Amino acid sequence: MRQIPVDTNAAAVMIAQPPQPKVTNRQTGEVATDRETGATLMTVDVMFAANGSADVLTVTVPEPGISGELVMGTPVALTQLIARPWENEFNGQKRHGISFRAVAVTSLADTGAKSKAA
Repeated sequence: MRQIPVDTNAAAVMIAQPPQPKVTNRQTGEVATDRETGATLMTVDVMFAANGSADVLTVTVPEPGISGELVMGTPVALTQLIARPWENEFNGQKRHGISFRAVAVTSLADTGAKSKAA
């Protein structure tokens, strides 16, 4: 599957919703894990503002990659952010979108630094 690196140098990124475990099966409550490391996967909603526009993105991050206190409004850095296009068919309905994944989400509240590149 194609992975597209996302440059965050010119963007302001902040927490829209704090990290939550990524659930793979809502009926059983099964939590997703990383296939390579076995780490629990978390989802973090971030506001990504660049070029006069802002969007809320849901980013998947392994639990060990979450550092600092991540509450709503906290400026963060996204390490190695990638976008992956996806498509599936369920009950005859085709769906498609873009998923986002990062190696780490780090709070910049303590450092006062600007968001750095992925």
